[in-house]
Amino acid sequence: MHRFLRPFAGCLLTLALAVAPLAPQAQQVSKPSRIGYLGTGSPPPPSGQPSPLNSAFRQGLRELGYTEGQHITIEYRWAEGKSHRLPDLAAELVSLKVSAMFAGSQQAALAAKQATKTIPIVFVTLGDPVAGGLVASLAQPGGNVTGLGGGGGGSGGTIAAKRLQFLKEVAPAVTRIAVLWNPGNPGNVRVMKVLTDTAGLLGVHLYPHEVPEPATLSNAFAAMAKEPIGALWVGADPTLAQNHKLIVDFATKNRLPSIYAERQAVEAGGLMSYQATLADLYRRAAGYVDKILKGSRPGHLPVELPTRFELVINVKTAKALGLTVPPSLLVQADHVIE
Repeated sequence: MHRFLRPFAGCLLTLALAVAPLAPQAQQVSKPSRIGYLGTGSPPPPSGQPSPLNSAFRQGLRELGYTEGQHITIEYRWAEGKSHRLPDLAAELVSLKVSAMFAGSQQAALAAKQATKTIPIVFVTLGDPVAGGLVASLAQPGGNVTGLGGGGGGSGGTIAAKRLQFLKEVAPAVTRIAVLWNPGNPGNVRVMKVLTDTAGLLGVHLYPHEVPEPATLSNAFAAMAKEPIGALWVGADPTLAQNHKLIVDFATKNRLPSIYAERQAVEAGGLMSYQATLADLYRRAAGYVDKILKGSRPGHLPVELPTRFELVINVKTAKALGLTVPPSLLVQADHVIE
């Protein structure tokens, strides 16, 4: 080698040795982001499929390019319809240091908010997130919480009133209606106020029954069996949703026209349901998680209102009750069960 090139060659060798150890580090893949999922329902059976809502949330993440196990991992905690478990379950997710937390109801979101002031929280609620104490306003949520909710017009009471109107349309002769609701869900107090006002306009009398926990449902059934009621209105609440089959069976046994928030109750034999399409909200919630993982602050992400609503009518149940569903209502239905 030419004597003038020897020093340059030595420098190249030194540089190569210095760079070589950095190669494996450059090939390392960043750890998947851990997402906490605080659900009010029950986990799927070991060999079963995830619930439609859970599937919608995961589908939303996949549509945004996230692969479970590669880009994200999801830590699930399920309250199984028992709202008193939510604070402890939220605390467990906080202890895992998740990057973001998803809460599938207003109660779950409140439990998460009480458990952490720093971990971003994305919620889906059918109640009013402002009146319920989740956010400061829809446009500027503030803090570490944002999501989707409001039940139409910013208040779940709007949809609650609409359900009562639909029930009266199908059963116009009914003047006494039993109501199942959970006072432990903060947004429901406002809903009941709107519902009572609507009942006065429709000329019906309400017989409210509180169901804060599944164990109290049997007491409500016993009380309703002694009342001169002609129909049943069921509130939008995880505790009630988890027990929709028991409620439908009670309504069927007592020949009560009934309306629910969840279409699953209608598929099980209930008369009608009307609510914001939850699967759509869960899928859209994935977009909030995506923005937060990319650096957005939840307090600066406006709360989105529901855009899709679903009316489901079980015509077979109506016939069994001797009722005729008005054609004007059938035209509005998104799904009709024959």
